Amino acid sequence: MHMRHTQLLNLVNQKKRVAVTELAQALDVSEVTIRKDLNLLERKGLLRREHGYAAMTASDDIANHLSFNYERKRQIAQRAAETVHNGETVMIESGGCCALLAEELATNRRDVTIITNSAFIADYVRKQPNAHIILLGGEYQNESQVMIGPMIQTCVRDFSVNKFFVGTDGLNEHGFMSNDIMRAEAARTMAGSASQVIILTESSKFQTTGVVSLLPLDRISAVYTDSDADSQSLTLLNNSGIHVYPV
Repeated sequence: MHMRHTQLLNLVNQKKRVAVTELAQALDVSEVTIRKDLNLLERKGLLRREHGYAAMTASDDIANHLSFNYERKRQIAQRAAETVHNGETVMIESGGCCALLAEELATNRRDVTIITNSAFIADYVRKQPNAHIILLGGEYQNESQVMIGPMIQTCVRDFSVNKFFVGTDGLNEHGFMSNDIMRAEAARTMAGSASQVIILTESSKFQTTGVVSLLPLDRISAVYTDSDADSQSLTLLNNSGIHVYPV
């Protein structure tokens, strides 16, 4: 996406609903250009178009979370994508950074297979020419658009991959945390079929604790995050033998 698209998203997220005329003035482009931008961003699910306005998506929609700090998430995803080679098979759980990682792989890698429990990710990259998605079965969780429940274990047990990428909702001295017990259980099941578990997250998540345990520190191989991570969290991760890659 163009840098202007990121600026546009930031304006919409700050004000919740913004007129096309106001966006054109703020970004110093024509209204025709703004409407083209809005069409692109709406197709990606990052905002809603209304007559003469742009508005945020519903607050419980994963696309809403994706649109916040989009550029930062994109940079994290691009850095993590450097570890994935053409022809590789990887597992990816849900979340904003993870969705952008899947998009990066489907767009700029050849013959990469993505195994995921995220219906959102499967839909998000479905039009990319190199997209090869295996969607794990299970109970559909509407708010997060992921598959959860015992069927995940049945579906994933025959797979074995080198890398599993997963997001997080928080961190404490024992490990990474989640706000959803069913999603956490699904992520742990998927992690059992991977040699490396790799966290993709904005560093702001290090300042929250989450509700339930996601994965212990000794199960994490690497963390891709932004350069604003606090020193206490970095020390905890480094002392646990986890490689941290800031962008």
